[in-house]
Amino acid sequence: MLKLYVQTTEAFKRLRADQEGVVSFEYIIVAACIIGAVAAAFGTGATGAIGTALSGGIAAIVTKFNAAV
Repeated sequence: MLKLYVQTTEAFKRLRADQEGVVSFEYIIVAACIIGAVAAAFGTGATGAIGTALSGGIAAIVTKFNAAV
């Protein structure tokens, strides 16, 4: 039983000192924040403010192009 306790304690010490796992977890958090920001800006289905502005701008360009041609 003591051997198992020592092995478990050593495993936790190695896990606490492992910096690569922490960096990977930080990347996951940053990616989730970026996805949230993009979803907030564009909305789902291009109904957000930026999506609406882009759709309106493209429609204006197409109208002007068709009038010129």
